[in-house]
Formats: sequence, structure tokens, C-alpha cells
Amino acid sequence: QVQLLESGGGSVQAGGSLRLSCAASGLTVSRYCMAWFRQAPGKEREGVAAICSDGRTKYPDSVKGRFTVSQDNAKNTLYLQMNSLKPEDTAMYYCAARYGPALYLTSVMYTYWGQGTQVTVSS
Repeated sequence: QVQLLESGGGSVQAGGSLRLSCAASGLTVSRYCMAWFRQAPGKEREGVAAICSDGRTKYPDSVKGRFTVSQDNAKNTLYLQMNSLKPEDTAMYYCAARYGPALYLTSVMYTYWGQGTQVTVSS
């Protein structure tokens, strides 16, 4: 049974940083493409970072240069380092996994999902 468990969310002031973690069980992150998504109330789910086992990464312009995705294969864990946070980054953040080499920021392409961790950025 696949489980993705996010942690590291919280409240921070604008300009601050947070590091999210996603611990995976039932799958090996090095064999999947992994991603972080976020969803704010009343908005669609948005991909903010994706990474595949060969090291390729992908970010939307809204977070490029501020967010960094990485993974620790030994710990079977995905990370999202978020710097220079803005109030518009406030959302529930989810990690997701898909089997295969293609790198997507589209939620429908991902099979497995975590329950999410809340990030709140105050101005």
C-alpha cells in the first residue's frame, strides 16, 4: 500500500522560509517522478515543483528561483525548500507520485497523493 506523508507546514511571515518533507512508503521514490502541488481555497490545484530520478526538475514561473525540490533516496523522502515566501503562497501543499519518466506539473498525471500540509504566509 502506497502512503505519502507530508510534514513541515506551518505559519511564517512574508520573506521567510519553510522546508516541506514527504515520506514515502510502499514505493521507491527513485523509481518514480515526484511532485509538489498546492491548492488554495477556491482555486485549482497547481503544480509547484516536479522531479524525476535522473535529476530533471520543473517549476512554474510563479515559484522559479524561490522553491527547490529534492529527494533523498536513502530516506525515500521528497523535499520542497521554499524561500522568500509570499502571502500568495498560502495553500495546502500535497506531494504526489507517478510511475514513468515523463515530468509533469499537471495533477491528472499523478497516481498517488498525500493528505497535505498547510502553509500560511502572513504579510
